Amino acid sequence: MVEDTPGVTRDRVSYDATWRGRAFTIVDTGGWEPAVEGTPSLAARVAAQARIAVDAADAVLFVVDAVVGVTDADAAVAAVLRRSRKPVVLAANKVDDAPGEPEVHALWSLGLGEPFAVSALHGRGSGDLLDAVLAALPPAPAEPDEVAGGPRRIALVGRPNVGKSSLLNKLAGTERVLVDSVAGTTRDPVDEVIDLGGKTWRFVDTAGIRRRLHQTQGADFFAALRTERALERAEVAVVIVDASAPLAEQDLRIISTVIDAGRALVIAYNKWDLVDEYRRESLDREIDRQLYNARWAPRVNISAKTGWHVDRLVPALELALKSWETRIPTGRLNAWLTSLVAATPPPVRGGRQPKIMFATQAGTRPPHFVLFTSGFLQAGYRRFIERKLREEFGFEGTPVHVSMRLRDKRDSRGDTDRRPPGRRAR
Repeated sequence: MVEDTPGVTRDRVSYDATWRGRAFTIVDTGGWEPAVEGTPSLAARVAAQARIAVDAADAVLFVVDAVVGVTDADAAVAAVLRRSRKPVVLAANKVDDAPGEPEVHALWSLGLGEPFAVSALHGRGSGDLLDAVLAALPPAPAEPDEVAGGPRRIALVGRPNVGKSSLLNKLAGTERVLVDSVAGTTRDPVDEVIDLGGKTWRFVDTAGIRRRLHQTQGADFFAALRTERALERAEVAVVIVDASAPLAEQDLRIISTVIDAGRALVIAYNKWDLVDEYRRESLDREIDRQLYNARWAPRVNISAKTGWHVDRLVPALELALKSWETRIPTGRLNAWLTSLVAATPPPVRGGRQPKIMFATQAGTRPPHFVLFTSGFLQAGYRRFIERKLREEFGFEGTPVHVSMRLRDKRDSRGDTDRRPPGRRAR
């Protein structure tokens, strides 16, 4: 995310890249100001994340504003990088044309070697810079054997300040992302591969969704847009809800967004350590009254701050993913459907009662069932079938789509004569 405002990037965000056939990972960090390190501020924690990225990197790409020149912060960072003994490539940014190149020579004073004049806005000089980066990297390691499919992808979504980043940090066992009482600390989706419950998962922390996408602007707009894309790439979404506060309209909207996206769903009620007996009773009533469209979602009560019951996420995730990928054999499905329709036939519409000839499961992830009918089935009856499907086959933690396909009108008249027009039967 890029905006003409300092401090937009905060967490470490990784991106896969390839240049001249060499694959590598770029880790973008927030602005590093050594002067604030050690202070109880958000800027200090951003700087700490940048220092962690340097310690874990094979090489460092140090970007300096060539127009402004060497600042005290640049000099302090350069001193840290020299002590790190990591290969450093110095990029002199914002050199948009040839007349600006003489300003680059002043950056030799940083003691990091030759500065490469580039323009991140226009891409000028990026090829030479990437060549220098490849030269600074160690030899590529042997390619590991790839596991089919890779780790299951889990998106952590919810309103701001419900505890998404705290949960990711607790699961990772380290401060992988910044946590602050100020809403909107997380801007970019942050991936982390985590071993949990004997399995490897890829959790993605996302920005808190404040309101509808078309109502946001600036950094909030792009944060919400990237949250939607992260949800599209995920297999299951863990919607985190603040259990200590009443369910908000935005909570319900986020859950509906996950259902519409066709992703498996687990609802985690966070801050359970702050919930008393009276709040638990009122929460049960709110869930029963407001979450009628997601009563099938597994519910996990957790505390991201203390780590209480976070291990219970694994059974819920496994159940939701299993249901998301479930396929019902056609014979079993139609035998069940025949008995259901016999007991509760579709309501009469327009003086006629539609008939359901047969059904088939058209797909999984999520399960999709198609009913072949002689007439239109009302939405209420389709919801009835969906509810009975869940009662019979489970499908806990996954949306279930039930659609219908009307029989061809020619077939509905009983017309079986397939002779070409104009020819009569003898």
